[in-house]
Amino acid sequence: MNQLAIHNPADDTLITSLPADDAASVAAKAARVRAAQPAWAATPLAQRKECIEKFRAGVVRDLESLAVTMTRETGKPIKMSRNELNGLLGRIDFFLKEAQDTLATETVFSEGGMTEQIQHTPLGVVANISAWNYPWFVGCNVILPALLTGNTVLYKPSEYATMTGLEITRLVHEAGVPQDAMICLVGGGAVGAALLEQKVDGVFFTGSYATGKRIAQTVGDRFVKLQLELGGKDPTYVCEDADIQNAAESLADGAMYNTGQSCCSVERVYVHEKIYDKFVDAFVNTVKTFKSGDPMSEDTYIGAITRAPQLDVLDAQVNDAKAKGAKLLTGGARGGHGSRGNWYQPTVFSNVNHSMELMREESFGPVIGIQKVSNDTEAVQLMNDTRYGLTAGVFTPDEARAKGLLEQVNAGSVYWNCCDRVSPRLPWSGHGDSGVGLTLSTYGIQTFTRPKAWHLRKA
Repeated sequence: MNQLAIHNPADDTLITSLPADDAASVAAKAARVRAAQPAWAATPLAQRKECIEKFRAGVVRDLESLAVTMTRETGKPIKMSRNELNGLLGRIDFFLKEAQDTLATETVFSEGGMTEQIQHTPLGVVANISAWNYPWFVGCNVILPALLTGNTVLYKPSEYATMTGLEITRLVHEAGVPQDAMICLVGGGAVGAALLEQKVDGVFFTGSYATGKRIAQTVGDRFVKLQLELGGKDPTYVCEDADIQNAAESLADGAMYNTGQSCCSVERVYVHEKIYDKFVDAFVNTVKTFKSGDPMSEDTYIGAITRAPQLDVLDAQVNDAKAKGAKLLTGGARGGHGSRGNWYQPTVFSNVNHSMELMREESFGPVIGIQKVSNDTEAVQLMNDTRYGLTAGVFTPDEARAKGLLEQVNAGSVYWNCCDRVSPRLPWSGHGDSGVGLTLSTYGIQTFTRPKAWHLRKA
C-alpha cells in the first residue's frame, strides 16, 4: 500500500506515515459518496444542522489537541493555530444561523392562478481539494455549507495538512454525519488527479494559480460547477495623512502573520512620498520585534515555512530584488531558528519597483517590498498592475477618499484602515488569476446549490 510521510517543517522530523489512496480506492470512495447522497439530501435540514452543531462542540472540546496537530504538521505558531480554531467557531455559527432562510424556497411571483418559485437543490457530490495554510478555515468553508445544503463531500486535504484533514473528518462523523456522506482521501497530487476523474457535481479547490489552471483544463469539458480560490498579490496604499505608526504595525502584521503564508497577506505596500521614510522606519522596527522560534512556543510569531520548495521561491525573489537595485532593510536569507527545518527570516525591501518579481508574483512567505508613490493616481495604477485581484487596502482618515480609491481597484475584498481580514458575513472572491466563484456569506451557502424553477398554475 502507498504511504504518505508527514514531516514537521520546523525540524524536518518524521511525524508519521499514513496509508495513502490510489486510483482504485478513490474510485471506490467516490462510488460510496455518490450512493449516499440521496439519503443525506432527504435528511431534514434541522437534523443536518444538529450534526454541524455537534461538530462545533467537538472542535471546542478538542481544541488544544487539534491546535497541536496543526502546528506540528504545518509549522504554524501554536497561538495562530488556536486563533484559527477559535475563529472557525464564528463561521460555524454563521452557517447555522443563515442556512434555513438562505435555503428556503422563494416565491417570486403569484398572480392570476400562476405561482413562480425558486427552490435551492443540492449540487450532488462535491469534490473539495483543500489547502494547508488555513486547513480548518479553508476546508470548512466548503465542507460545512456543502453538508448543510444536502451534498455529500469527497475531501482531499493538502498532503501538508493531512492529519488535520483526518481530524476534521473524524469530528464530522462523530457528530452524526454518515460515514459515506463525507469521505477523506489521503495523498498528494496523484490522488487529487484521480479525484478529478470521478463523477462529481462540483469541484472546489483552494491553492495555487498553476494547479487551479490544471484543474480547470481537466474538468472544463464536463460542465460541472467549478470554483477556484487561487493566489493574490495584495496591495495596500498608505496615504500621506495616515497614522504612520498604526498603519505600519497593522501592515507588518498583515504581511507577516502566519509567516506570510496567507492568500490575503499584504504582499505589496505603496506609501506616499511625504511620509515614506518615516513609514519604512516604523514598519521595519515593528518587523524586528517578531520572534522566530519553536512553533510550539507561546511567544513565537514567525513559524516555519510549511513547504520546503517555497524557500527557493523566496530566495529567487530576494536575489532578483537585490540585482535590480532594491534596498534590503532586514532579513533576506534562510534561517532564523535552528539548523534544521524550513525557515526564512522576515524580510523587508525598500526602493522596489514593478520590474521585480517581489512586486509581481506571489511570495507566500515573510517577504515584502515597500514602494514610494507621488500621488493617488500613481498608487491606483500600481495597485491594478497585476494579474491577481484578491484584496486591496487604503490607510487614510478620509473615508470618502478611501472609498473613491478602492472603487477603482480590481479586488474581491477591500479594506479601509485594516487588512488581512475575513468575515463569514461577506463573500470571499477574487478577480483575474485570483480565481472564480466564492465562499462565505449567504452566497457562499447558495453556491453549493442549483436553482430549480417552479411554474405552478392552479387547474
